[in-house]
Formats: sequence, C-alpha cells, structure tokens
Amino acid sequence: MSVYLKDIPLEEALKRLNAALLEHSLAGALNAEEIQLTESAAGRVLSEGIWARLCSPHYHAAAMDGFAVNAAHTRDALPSRPLQLRVGEQAFYVDTGDPLPERTNAVIPVENVEPISSIPDIQSDLHHPDAVLIRASVTPWSHVRLLGEDIVATQLVLPAGHVLRPFDLGAVAASGYGSVKVIRKPKVAIIPTGNELVEIGREVKTGDIIEYNSLVMAAQVNDWGGITQRYPIVKDDLDQLREAVLHAASRSDLILLNAGSSAGSEDYSAAVIAELGELLVHGVAVRPGHPVIIGIIRPGLPGIDTPVPIIGVPGYPVSAALTCELFVQPLIRLWSGQKPAAIEEVEATLARKVNSPPGDDDMLRVTLGTVKGRLLAAPLPRGAGVITSLVLADGIVVIPRGVQGLEAGEKVQVRLYRPRQELTDTLLITGSHDLTLDILAEYLAERGHRMVTSNVGSLGGLMALQRGEAHASGSHLLDPDSGVYNDSYIRQYLSAKQVAVMGWVGRVQGLMVKKDNHLNIFGLQDLTRTDVVFSNRQRGAGTRVLLDYHLKQMGIPSDIINGYLDEEYTHLGVAAAVFSGRADCGLGIQAAANALNLDFIPLFEETYELVVPEEHYLSPFFQPVLQAASDPEFKQRVTKLPGYSTARMGEIRFLLKS
Repeated sequence: MSVYLKDIPLEEALKRLNAALLEHSLAGALNAEEIQLTESAAGRVLSEGIWARLCSPHYHAAAMDGFAVNAAHTRDALPSRPLQLRVGEQAFYVDTGDPLPERTNAVIPVENVEPISSIPDIQSDLHHPDAVLIRASVTPWSHVRLLGEDIVATQLVLPAGHVLRPFDLGAVAASGYGSVKVIRKPKVAIIPTGNELVEIGREVKTGDIIEYNSLVMAAQVNDWGGITQRYPIVKDDLDQLREAVLHAASRSDLILLNAGSSAGSEDYSAAVIAELGELLVHGVAVRPGHPVIIGIIRPGLPGIDTPVPIIGVPGYPVSAALTCELFVQPLIRLWSGQKPAAIEEVEATLARKVNSPPGDDDMLRVTLGTVKGRLLAAPLPRGAGVITSLVLADGIVVIPRGVQGLEAGEKVQVRLYRPRQELTDTLLITGSHDLTLDILAEYLAERGHRMVTSNVGSLGGLMALQRGEAHASGSHLLDPDSGVYNDSYIRQYLSAKQVAVMGWVGRVQGLMVKKDNHLNIFGLQDLTRTDVVFSNRQRGAGTRVLLDYHLKQMGIPSDIINGYLDEEYTHLGVAAAVFSGRADCGLGIQAAANALNLDFIPLFEETYELVVPEEHYLSPFFQPVLQAASDPEFKQRVTKLPGYSTARMGEIRFLLKS
C-alpha cells in the first residue's frame, strides 16, 4: 500500500481497523489483574463476578442502642401496667452493631426504657441499671439487623463487566473480599514529534510551537480508562522516530504518534509504520483531522511479542482531539471492558449558515442556548488549530460528506459535550465584539450563571435578535445623519419588537500600529499611502460603519486603501494581524492594542450598548446582567481596561414598536 495520503470514508477506516483487531486477536477486553480493594478501585471493570463469601451482617446485630430481650418476656407490658425486667437476666445492654446475646431476639431502644436502681432515691447509670421498666411489648426481631439481611453468602453481588462505583466497594468488602480481579487498563504511549515543538513552560520564539497535544490526549485517554506514558519530543528524524516507536511498542498496548501524519518532506510517521508493520489507513475523509494514519506494529521485532496498533494523529490541536474521540476512545473502552460510550444528542436550530467540504464528514463545533423555548446552535471558528473552539463547544454537529453546507434555520443533531440542563440556563449575547463581555462572562460564572457570546458584528447581532436567536446583542452602529448610535438601526431591523437599550460602555476607537510606529501613521489620511497595509473589520461591524462614516466625511474612497477588504471579526483579530505583520494598522479599541503591546492612536469616542428585546429584558436570563451593571465591583473591573468609561452603564431607554 502506498504511504502517501489518500482519504477514505470514516466508516471504511473503522472497518479496516476492526478487521485488523480481529485478525490479531485484539478485538476484546484485555487480560485480568488482581488489585487491592482501595478507593482507587473505583472506575475499574470487574473481570469476574463477585460472589459473596460472607453474609452481611454475618450475625444477628443490634440496630439500636438499647436492651436486648426475648420478645416473649415483654408480652404483658402495657402503658397502664409497666413490666420490670432484670438486667443481666431478662434484659442485656447492647450498642448498635453488637451481636445479640443468646436467647434474645429483639432490642428495646434505650429511650423506651426507664432505669431502676436498687438504691432508693438514687438514679443509677442509664446503661447499667439493676432493672428496666417497659410500658409496651415488642415483636420478635424488632430493631435487629438479621444475619444475611444485606448479603447472603454465595449470592451474586456484582456481575463480571460491572464498572465499580464508590458504594460498590463497600458491598465487595462486606462480601468478604480484600482484593478484586479487574480488566487491565490499556497502556497507551503518546509520542509527540516535530522540530518546531517546545516543552510546556519554555520560553517561545518565532517558529516555536508549545507541545500540549500530548497533554490533552493523555487526559482524554486517562478519562476514558487508560494509562498513559508521554514520551519526550522526538525530532523529525527517521531513525529517532523508529527508535521511539520500537521502545513504545515493547511496553504499550497502543501508540499515538502525534504529527508527521501528512505527506510532507518531514512527515515520517507513515514510512516508519510501514517499515515496522502494516499500514492500514493513511487519510480519512473527516474535517478537521483527515491526515490520520492507522497501522499495526508486527510482533517478532526486538522486544515486541504481540501486535501493537498505532495511530498517527494529526498535529493540529482540534484534529488531534477529535481523532482521539473517533478512533482511540472506542479502543480504550473495548479493551477495558466498558460498553461503547453513550452519545446524547439533541435537535437544535442552526443559527448561521455554514459551508462544508463536499467530500468529507465535517465536524462542526457549536455553542448552544435556548431562546424562547428554541434550542439554537451557533457555529464556532472552524480552524483545526483553534483549540478554544473545543473549550467553548457545547457539542458537535456532523455534516456528512456530500453536503456542501447548511443554511441558517436548518434543524441539526448535536452530540453533546455538556449536560443538557446547562444549555437551558445559558444567556446568549451576540453582536459586536467587546472585551467587557468576557469580563461579564467571568463575573456571571463566579455567581453560578453561564453566558456565551457570538461575534457577528453589530448589524449581524440585530438581525439575530430579529430571528429570535439571542437574548441580547452588543451594538455600536453610528447613524451618519443624526450622529446617534444604534436607534435608527434598531427601528429598521427590530420594527416588530419593543426593545430595551441598555447603556454599557463608552469606548475610544483608534488606530492600532506597530510598537514605535515606525511608519508614522497618525490618522485615517495615512491609509491612502501605498506603503501602508490596513486590516479592516467585517461588513456590518460597528467599527466598520464608524470607519466608513469618517472616510466619507474626509472624502477618502475605500477602494484606494490597501487591505480594506481584509476582514477580521474581533478587535483582537485586528490587533493580531498588526502584531504578526499581516497589516501595518487597523481600527479598534485601545485595550486590544495593549493586549498585544501595540501603539495606539486615539481618534474617536463611541457608545457601545446592549440591545435587549423586552421579553428577554424582563426574563430571569437577563437579571444577572442588570445586577452586574449596578455593581461597583464589576464597574471597577471594566474601568481597568484602557479607553473605557462606565458613566452610562445600566441606563435604560425603551424604543417602542413602530
């Protein structure tokens, strides 16, 4: 088989892997091992059933502190005619858990007896009187835990294949066991490769990539029930890679070889696998993650007695994580004796149009929230290197190959990453990007509330409100005729709604430029220079509207600006474009410039407001935001950002239906 990348459908890749597992007798649970019964046994899978060696309790035990008696001796006791029992002859003091003395079959709780002392007028110790007085009879075996009440010797307590829970450990111990036989945990070796990789915590320079994929994959494997060994970074060298794989194969059940899985000049993974065993798959038609390799390291090599599956995992973080979900998780669960993972799915409405590669299964990460009883799925950034898209994701939508995209409003099935209850308690804020929304999300999280944002620009946010796809929207749209922010746009796009407009922050907008501003950029007029490259915001963004307004006022045509069509969706995106050298300047807020150590040329002051349809403004979803707006602690957090004012935060005006 060729070692060069050739995508095959996901189903075919899984079929080849499963066939190889069957061929090499790897398609079932691993062998058993005996472990001590400690708290660490929780989560392990029993390799054989637990048959009780003892009864529990293994004797008749007092269930209360009191006096053990023969129930027949109490039959004549009445409230009007109390009965006296001699202690040591007819009544015997017992603590909870004590065995019952011979010829007794009931316990009278200590609070139901009256102690009698042989010394007149002196009350003896309640637990050691000469006699006790009772005013009611008791039935046989009352307040007694009978032998075998919980477990009877020889009964099946837990079946083979059961995943031990914390309270199961108590049942096993009560059955007479000090150790248990469980299925061995799969040992997984993770080998990161690449000349560009540096260890976590090391200082990075241009071209360095922090190696954290192995950290994420190890946590995934451990969570699924495996044991991991993370190898040191292996450089892009065929001999070093071969040596690392051989070492890992001699002591592991599975090898994850991270990066080098494509078909570039320094991608050696496929070649090493083909040399040391059998290459089953090189390329799977999924996005992200298509350069997946699947193979088997053959036995008979030095130190290798059994076949060892190996998976070449793509280097991009999202691709790596999703590849492990698709191929590694099923293997770990199979080998450790667990059932296939239960996938909880919900139906949601797609909030925004998405395009997909027609030949691949597309794994679309989404955030979820409920607006007016409708569950909405908002697509997250698609890049295979955007690890934060998995941090933010509430679930995955699988767009099957052959489908070139989905329209806004379509129904989709979402594989959940979070408990469903969290999704119904989520505040959705869309619209213009602003750093204070991140501060708000943290503030609300500290108080037990969840908020997610979607950066679609001010105009996109109003249209999302119009479609009922968010609870509120951030907006800073300047009306060029009136000079008033937002109102005319709200009336245009939300004419059928009554809307609350909440003052949020005042911001300074200006040009972000490289440190020391060596190109001497000081205003919009400099955007006309041929040596200046500009980074713009997307159409519909309030910053784009502000720019266009002032360009028109200055008589500057946009088509002469180098980079005017280069669009970013956030202020930080523009700052990153300038910092990285893709652009020389961009319009944005000072806090974004400071975040990446850029110089800032202040130009305009503007108003940023939250637009909230009345039904959401009055709902419990939005009340925590109102509380934040009146909290001096929250305002202090916001004003620490350069270029921000909270003078109008919390002020409300209502725009009526037209």
